This record gives sequence, structure tokens and C-alpha cells, in this order.
Amino acid sequence: MNFANKISTFRILSVPFFIASLIYYSGDRGYLRFVALFIFILGVISDAVDGYIARKSKQYSKAGLILDPLGDKLLLMSAFIFLSLKSEFLIRFPLGITFIVVTRDVIILLGTLVIYLVKQDIKISPTKWGKLTTTFQMFSVIAVLLQLRISWVLWWVAVFFTIISGMDYVRRGFKTLYALDNSRNSH
Repeated sequence: MNFANKISTFRILSVPFFIASLIYYSGDRGYLRFVALFIFILGVISDAVDGYIARKSKQYSKAGLILDPLGDKLLLMSAFIFLSLKSEFLIRFPLGITFIVVTRDVIILLGTLVIYLVKQDIKISPTKWGKLTTTFQMFSVIAVLLQLRISWVLWWVAVFFTIISGMDYVRRGFKTLYALDNSRNSH
């Protein structure tokens, strides 16, 4: 396992600790919100670092193609879910926002699985829309954890990019399946 994959694995393994700090957060254990923030920011930094290392040292692997996006999805989906359900937070994600974020990621994961099952191979590459989505979702989570009043602005920008990137990934998925179907029919 290369170093970039180890960083992605670390991000995945940090998710339960992030969730636990949110679950056990309460008024008399306010420090746990900052523990969650620290773990989340560590996850954000690890995402940037593993991507940088993989590009610079050309450490691309099949495991990395799965581990890196899986780490992002697990961290972000758990953040949106738990930060919408935690009533101790004055500022939290509305359930509709969380529904949009989780639905997009589930559609992407299921679409990826379908393409892999049909094609027996898959090339996962983030788009500019996907990168903008991840960036604004991360900023939104940080803002909610900090209980910033402008959180709602960031989460609506994140929702905009979430919808755009979701539609783009679905379009690309259908294009891939259509191309595969046409190449099989021409033989």
C-alpha cells in the first residue's frame, strides 16, 4: 500500500471518531464540538495531501481510486447527517439539504457500481463540478461546526454545486453506458 493510500485509509478510520464526538457532544461536553472540528479539518487536510502525493509521485493505484473518494464520501455524508440531527446545535443543516447531499452521493456510488458491473472496469476521475461541490460541502461543515451565522450561505452554494455535479455525473454515466452498448452492438 502506497503512502497516499495510507492517508486515505487514515481518513476512513477517523470517521467513527468524528461521529462519536458529535454523538456525545452536549452542553456540558462542549469541547467535543472542537474535537469533531479538529478531526474534520484533519480529514480535509489529508484529502489534499493524499491527492498531492499521488499526483507528484505518480502513486496511482486501483485501491487509491476507491479509498480516496470513499473517505471523502464517508466523512462528508456522516457530517451532514449528524449535523442535521444534533438538536444541541443552534445552527444545523436542514434535513432537505442533507437529503440532497446524501442522495447525490448514493446515486454516484450506485452508478459507479453499475458501470463497473457492466464494463468490468472503471476510471474514476473527479470533475471541476465535483471538486467545487466537495470544497463547498467541506466549508459548510466547518461553518456549522463553528456555529457561524453565515453557514446557510455556504450550504446553499454547496447545494447548488451538489445538484450541478450530480446531474453532470449522471450524464457522464449514461454516456459511458451508451458508448459501451453501442460498441457491443456494432460487433
